[in-house]
Amino acid sequence: MASLEHIENWRWRLIDLASMQAQNDGAHDLNHLHRVWQNAQVLLKEHAEADVLIVLAACNLHDLVNMPKNDPQRHLASRLAAAKACELLPPLGFPADQLPALVHAIEAHSFSAGITAQTIEARIVQDADRLDALGAVGLARLYYTAGRMGSALAHPNDPQALGREMDDKAYALDHIEVKLATLPATMSTAAGRKLGEQRLRWLREFRDTFIAEWGAAAPESV
Repeated sequence: MASLEHIENWRWRLIDLASMQAQNDGAHDLNHLHRVWQNAQVLLKEHAEADVLIVLAACNLHDLVNMPKNDPQRHLASRLAAAKACELLPPLGFPADQLPALVHAIEAHSFSAGITAQTIEARIVQDADRLDALGAVGLARLYYTAGRMGSALAHPNDPQALGREMDDKAYALDHIEVKLATLPATMSTAAGRKLGEQRLRWLREFRDTFIAEWGAAAPESV
């Protein structure tokens, strides 16, 4: 098992590496990486068998390649990020025998990639990343991303989608039920699922409050 000093030394090297590759996306910035690692540390407490260095590296490098949500190649981003990590890490002395497990953890973290996490490290990183899409921070990231994509806050007449199909590309509020509500069931660690359900309950309370305040659509001009 790696010592705390060894992990801490690698943490700063990985942060520096991620910083040099950072892109202009407030929903996938360095703070996102820190939060994912923070989530992973909670999950690691129940999985002493996991390789902490692999989890740490994947948390910091999983967004080395990040594409907009509406990019048709979005599903390839995690594979490209894993490939980039394999290029950047060997010169830093990252253990070669741990690269395959790191590659899988990075590739499998992505929801859009649809890759099943096969290792405990990949399961932890996947859950930790999805947790950051839920709760108060997840809500802020949702609306930040929706603003960048030009989505409306909510449907003007039917925010609950009682008489229409939900469309989270057009209406940000729809994203809570279209995608975020599905995340807790995809968590593959018990702690991740529990935290995910707690954060989803908060999101749904927000959605109910939002709809109550939204009111009727503005009348059309004549």
